[in-house]
Amino acid sequence: MLSPYPTTAEWVRVTALWFWCVLVLIFLVVPIFVPVPLSFNSGSFFTFPLAGLSTRWYEVVLGTPRWRAAIGNSLLIGLGSTVLATVLGTLTAIGLSDPKFPARRFVVPLLISPLIVPVVVTAVGTYLFYARVGLANTYFGIILAHTVLASPFVVVTVGASLTGFDRNLMRATSILGARPLTGFIRVMLPLILPGVLSGAAFAFVTSFDEVVVVQFLANAEQRTLPLEMFTGLREQLSPAITAAATLMMGLSILLLIVANLLVRRSRQSASALAE
Repeated sequence: MLSPYPTTAEWVRVTALWFWCVLVLIFLVVPIFVPVPLSFNSGSFFTFPLAGLSTRWYEVVLGTPRWRAAIGNSLLIGLGSTVLATVLGTLTAIGLSDPKFPARRFVVPLLISPLIVPVVVTAVGTYLFYARVGLANTYFGIILAHTVLASPFVVVTVGASLTGFDRNLMRATSILGARPLTGFIRVMLPLILPGVLSGAAFAFVTSFDEVVVVQFLANAEQRTLPLEMFTGLREQLSPAITAAATLMMGLSILLLIVANLLVRRSRQSASALAE
């Protein structure tokens, strides 16, 4: 007869596995949070232990015109690319969800390719193309480039939301006399909205954290926050970089948590529809 309680050997194996997982997690996560205590250092150098606690470097980031301009550029480009990526990605996912979509198996890998191709390759190709058409050193050009990088996230998340969507609902709206746009706004969009919002969150984080493409396309007045940090690492090592990194990390973590909650809600809605 099997015992409901684990044996000593099983308990040792499970404990060792948990211990190893915790060590791996610490190894991966701790370096990410190193800038957090350094951002509150009252000294002018990266030193441990801290010389004292101060918020002076946050005041530098939020109060210096150079840093404030970089934050404004990041928000402008991030919001612009998020809107475009969300609209285009949502429409693309809706089209790809149709079983009758032609050449679907070839179109999907093409749309996901920005996630696979190295970013530096995309940046070089975009710069060479933009130099010919006059979009280099423009906000619109950077927004379009970031839209290309962010759209696959929207396509994937919205596509996952559409897996449980019953297209008979759209046929019903058509039979009742509603136009396709009206049926989309009143029927489809509310059901897939969590997936759309989570895709938008991923798109914004992708654009806000991107630095390679901006290096090739931006001029001195269009520096984003990540590019300003990268430039500061080369020119002068200031603890203000750690404050900026902490702010970026906090925003990214917050948006990813929201996106995760929305994805979970989208899956629950899909399961409810399937039942």
